[in-house]
Amino acid sequence: MRGFYFLLFVLPSLVCRGQYIILKGRILDASSLAGIDQVAVSVNGTGIKTSSNEDGLFDFTSTLMPPGEQVLLLFKNGYHSIRIPIIIQKERVLSLDPIYMELNLLELERHIGIIHLSEEELNQDEGSSFTVSGLLSASKDVFLTAAAYDFSATFFRPRGIDNAYGKVLINGVEMNKQYQGRPQWAGWGGLNDVQRNRYFSKGLKANEYAFGDVAGTNNIMMRASKYKEGGRVSYALANRSYRGRVMGSYSSGLSKKGWAYSVLLAKRFGEEGYQEATNYEANSFFVALEKKINNRHSLNFTAFYTPNKRARSTAITEEVKKLKGITYNPNWGYQGADKRSSRIREVKEPLVMLNHYWALGGNTSLNTNIAYQFGKIGNTRLDNGRNRNPVGNYYQKLPSYFLQNEKPSSHDFQLAYAAQQEFINDGQLDWKSLYAGNTLSGNSTYVIQEDRTDDIQITANTILNSSISEDVLLSAKLNYRSLKSENFAKLKDLLGGEGTLDIDTFGSGGESSNSDLLNANRIVNEGERYKYNYQLNASVLSGFVQAAFNYRKVDGYIGLSLNYTNYKRVGLYQNGYFPETGRSLGESEKLSFISPGLKGGVVYKINGRHLIDFNAGYLRKAPSLKVSFANARQNNDAVVNLIGEKVTSTDLSYIFTHPFLTAKLTAFYVHFRDQTDISFFYTQNALGNEQTSAFVQEIITGIDKINLGLEIGIDAQLLPTFKLKGAASIGQYRYSDNSSLYLAGDDFGTDGNDIASQGIREVALKNYRVSAGPERAVQLGLEYRDPLFWWFGLTVNYFSDAYIDISNLRRTKDFYTDIDGEPFNDYHEITARELLSQEEIEGYFLVNAVGGKSWRFGKYFVGFFATINNVLNQGYRTGG
Repeated sequence: MRGFYFLLFVLPSLVCRGQYIILKGRILDASSLAGIDQVAVSVNGTGIKTSSNEDGLFDFTSTLMPPGEQVLLLFKNGYHSIRIPIIIQKERVLSLDPIYMELNLLELERHIGIIHLSEEELNQDEGSSFTVSGLLSASKDVFLTAAAYDFSATFFRPRGIDNAYGKVLINGVEMNKQYQGRPQWAGWGGLNDVQRNRYFSKGLKANEYAFGDVAGTNNIMMRASKYKEGGRVSYALANRSYRGRVMGSYSSGLSKKGWAYSVLLAKRFGEEGYQEATNYEANSFFVALEKKINNRHSLNFTAFYTPNKRARSTAITEEVKKLKGITYNPNWGYQGADKRSSRIREVKEPLVMLNHYWALGGNTSLNTNIAYQFGKIGNTRLDNGRNRNPVGNYYQKLPSYFLQNEKPSSHDFQLAYAAQQEFINDGQLDWKSLYAGNTLSGNSTYVIQEDRTDDIQITANTILNSSISEDVLLSAKLNYRSLKSENFAKLKDLLGGEGTLDIDTFGSGGESSNSDLLNANRIVNEGERYKYNYQLNASVLSGFVQAAFNYRKVDGYIGLSLNYTNYKRVGLYQNGYFPETGRSLGESEKLSFISPGLKGGVVYKINGRHLIDFNAGYLRKAPSLKVSFANARQNNDAVVNLIGEKVTSTDLSYIFTHPFLTAKLTAFYVHFRDQTDISFFYTQNALGNEQTSAFVQEIITGIDKINLGLEIGIDAQLLPTFKLKGAASIGQYRYSDNSSLYLAGDDFGTDGNDIASQGIREVALKNYRVSAGPERAVQLGLEYRDPLFWWFGLTVNYFSDAYIDISNLRRTKDFYTDIDGEPFNDYHEITARELLSQEEIEGYFLVNAVGGKSWRFGKYFVGFFATINNVLNQGYRTGG
């Protein structure tokens, strides 16, 4: 009701200003009474919008402003949104001064207190889950809010899309890794307080900083002058991936001399997460310094360093879960009185960037950025050579191994029982035995190997934004990225031995088993590189141009992009399996890809409450470095007939807005064509001869997928303090056609491009489901916010229609043919179909609760926040 009373005071101040309708105002912080900048101000349903300046001032001057009753909308992250009913009259000025905005303590507490990371989210740069961390506080979309805070625990992906199809930028600089295309959130973890200024565009919608991608674009502004003056200290406890976090930050605001700075320090820690022996240690350092030279030029320097180190767990089978529980982790054992893990992940990748902001005049601005990121990512693992795998859950140590025969004997049952008891009572690594074995043999047969990636990446871009008319905004960007990536294995720990022989212990012996023929049969010591050593070089030159327009009845945009990508591998070892000149040592052929893109969209405003939103796009995407070379650790062979993938995306939304109810219904369709994937594994009967096993690279090309479905979001503000909300995603993610498969490896001849020797097969994938998390997710929730600064929320969530990933090789002719190429004598098609049917994961409910209380002491706030996910302790599976 505040808006109605306020209107009575401002209406008498209307004065004549000629033929233009003018609306202006000033927005102040309700606590500090300081002006608030970058508040998004719009007239609902008209497409007319602007933003406030550093003093909180805004104004509209437009002949297109419709007269009569309208609703003015004000939005800024961290504040409560405001809807003010107004009356526009011709040839009169409407002045709203002041408008007070209050801090949204619920949102701030969520952002401060959130310890949201699960094991999968910490591994997201390696896996394929869509991390929704980027959606937090980045959008007011009801459905995306549900996805960020509730759906993400189940590895739900909005629209079933991998996070490699979502762009993450910091100050306009793209952060997605060139190796696999995914953003690595661990690279800037713990910086919550300085990640609050985000500009998110869903899907391919218009974005001033990037052309974007089908999963959306999220630009995090880490600019010193854009942080609100003040400090914040928080302490959080949790029982998930880490146990605690302490964080402190301070921002100066822009001084009268044009200086601004922001600093942050944070630490995350835990002796053990939810799973056994998953210790965590991370520190975060951030600084931003900006100098406003004059009204046209400003320079901003941003740097952060977030080293983190953690012990990793792994997926377990149903048998192991029943025997040891879901907290079991096989990667550790006691060394003395301490738990020691064999799998440690360490990330140290500092980033520095310089940003220049230039107001050219005439509503035109130019933003130029340069960023330098360097450092390392290391993953350790136990290398046991040809010895029996010492981890407790090795399949030959489990009861099922001794009961694999159709009719087990009594002796088999005795062995199975003994294995069961040994596993239940221990089931962990025996570090003492590993050290003893290495000491006796001299050279180590068990060692700790670290797989390292040391990257240096330089990015430079310039972004132009120009309001070429009152209703049209032109955006353009030119971007260059260069990557030099060193990849090698490093001997981390000899575990008591004196050295180890650098050969492939699974090989047939002789020179071919050497990792590097230039240093044959060498003994490796701790800290040295061995096994594989190569560089990946990549460069990308890209650009886009976009025009966005806003009219009374129609908003829209159209954009074009063009990317030119180059890849090259440089081998530093001459691998014994690939001794030919240029096959493993030296430079590979240069791989080049030209990737155009086109997108467009339109919003038709039926009236102020009913809108139709349509978006469409077609993109060509260069394959990632990860799938461009068949086995980069050993040779220069490129994937045969490698081409870029094609993506077609469309969505259509109906949006209803009302002061007390907001609803959005979206239908989406995304078609992926010509994707490539590579898997590495040992397999039997893959060579078409009497040889029974080989280590192969399974290369799939021509992968086609179609993702389609509906998204629904409803937000009902029934009372000023009480809100109901609902969200749902109903999708179907299928392979839309068959693909091609071939096997590569050291057992397949000498010519890496000889397709006939590798045996191309058709993979019968059509109509199988893509393993992309739950296809159906439904939420009902309520939220109560008391005027005395306490609040509570409860959501009930249901997930179903998730499917286990399928084996590609089993869906080729290899599944039913013997080594002579003829079908097995007892082959039955009906039985085969039953064996090849895809497993569906059973549906489940999750209930989540959240609440908090804040106290205000003058200009200061003290808050307490708590969240309980899975209140009913529901067990559920996410894969298999």
